[in-house]
Amino acid sequence: MKRILVVDDDQDSCELLREIFSVQGWTVDTALSPSQAMRVAGNEKIDLVVSDMNLEADQSGLDLLKDLRSRCPVILVTGFGTLDSAVEAAREGAWDFISKPFKVEEVVAIARRALEQAERSTAEDRKAEQLSAPYEQGGLVGRAPEMIQLYKEIARVAPTRSTVLITGQSGTGKELVARSIHQHSTRSSGPFVAINCGALTETLLEAELFGHVRGAFTGATSDRKGLWEEAEGGTLFLDEIGETSAAMQVKLLRALQEGEIRRVGASREIRVDARVIAATNRNLEHEVKAGSFREDLFYRLSVVTLRVPPLSERRTDIPLLAERFLREALERNGRSHLSLGEETVRTLVAYDWPGNVRELESAIEYAVLHARGHEVEPEDLPEKFQTPRIKATARSPLSALFGDLPSLDELERRYLLHVLEAAGGNRTRAAEIMGIDRRTLYRMIERYGIDAAE
Repeated sequence: MKRILVVDDDQDSCELLREIFSVQGWTVDTALSPSQAMRVAGNEKIDLVVSDMNLEADQSGLDLLKDLRSRCPVILVTGFGTLDSAVEAAREGAWDFISKPFKVEEVVAIARRALEQAERSTAEDRKAEQLSAPYEQGGLVGRAPEMIQLYKEIARVAPTRSTVLITGQSGTGKELVARSIHQHSTRSSGPFVAINCGALTETLLEAELFGHVRGAFTGATSDRKGLWEEAEGGTLFLDEIGETSAAMQVKLLRALQEGEIRRVGASREIRVDARVIAATNRNLEHEVKAGSFREDLFYRLSVVTLRVPPLSERRTDIPLLAERFLREALERNGRSHLSLGEETVRTLVAYDWPGNVRELESAIEYAVLHARGHEVEPEDLPEKFQTPRIKATARSPLSALFGDLPSLDELERRYLLHVLEAAGGNRTRAAEIMGIDRRTLYRMIERYGIDAAE
C-alpha cells in the first residue's frame, strides 16, 4: 500500500488531502511543520510527499523539498500560483506544482502519476543495479542508460565464440569491457592475454604475437611461444588494432580465418584455440574507405561491435566513478577521512573530460595528494579545472548532469499548457489560477502559438 505524507501548517488543509487520498486506498500521514514531516519520514517509508510551499515555519516547502527529493517525489502546493513559484519549484526538483484552489480529480491524477513513475524508477534502479553489479566487479562502473545498454550487450555476446570489436575514445575503458566479456564467457577459466598493437614495431609485434623458433633472428637462442599461443583456451585482446601495418593485417587475417599461426622462422603452422577481441579508438570504416585498413580484416573482426560511451555522454556516472577512485587513491596513499565536497562534484560533472575515465582517475589522484582538509575542494583539482567557464558551469549542477535545462520561455509555455488543461480549457478560470487578467492570458496564448487542440 502506498504511503503519502501531507505537509501543511493548516490542519483543515491536511485533513482535506488526507480524505482525498484515503479514498484512493492510500495510507496518509500528516505533518503541520517541516520538522514534524522529517520525523515522520525518518520513521516511515514514504512514497510521495505533498507539501504546501508557504509554510509558517523556519523552513519553507522548498527547504523540505531539498531534504526529501532524493527519497521520493515531492509535489508542492501553493495559494500563490505564479510563474516564479513554478520555475523555482521545477528548478529545485519538484515532481509537480499545484495551485490553490485545485480540483480533487486533478490532485488525485497528479499524485497517481507521481506514484506510478516512482515505482517505475525504483524498478529501473533495481534493474540497473542487477545489471551493473557483475560488471562492476570486473572494474566497469556506471549506471547511466548508456552503460546499462553496454552491460546488456556484454551479457549477450560473452557466451558466444564470436570475435568482438570494441570501439571508443582513449581512456573509456575498452580493456575493462574486453575483460568483462572474458570473465562472463565459457573461457573464463582460461587466460586473458592483452597486447597493445600500437606500442610495438611491426617486427616486434609479429614476434610477440606469433612467437619464434631458434635462430629466426639475432638473439633468438631458443624456441619461444607467442601471446596467441599463450591465450590457448582463453581470450586474446588486441588493443589499438587500427595501428597495425598492412603486412601485419594480412598475417592477422590469416590467423583469424584459419585458426592457425606460424612462429617467426618456422616452416609449419600451429593450431591455436583462442577467442580474439580487438579494440580501437579509430573509425575503422573510414580507415577502410581511405585504404589504410583491410576491408576483409575489418569484417572478420567486427562480427560484433560494442561502443564504449565517452564520459561526457554519461555524466550521471561521474560522482560514482569519482567516489570509487577516491577510495582507491586514499588506500594507495595511506590517507583516510577525506571526502569529495559538493562543489567539487559539481566541478567534476561540469568538465568535458577529453581523457575520459582515465583522466578522471588521474584528477582524483592529484586532488588526494593536494587536499589539505577533510574534504576535497575544487582548488585541490588540477589547474585546468580552475577556469571561469568550468566554475560557472559548476554552479548549475542540474544542467551539467542532464544537459541544457529548458528556458524560462519554455517553462512558462509548459506551465500555461498545464494550467489550461487543469482548467478544462476555461480561460477565465486559467487566468484566475495564474493570478493574471484575461487579456494577459490571451497575449500569452498568442505568443506561444497554443491552440485549442493542444
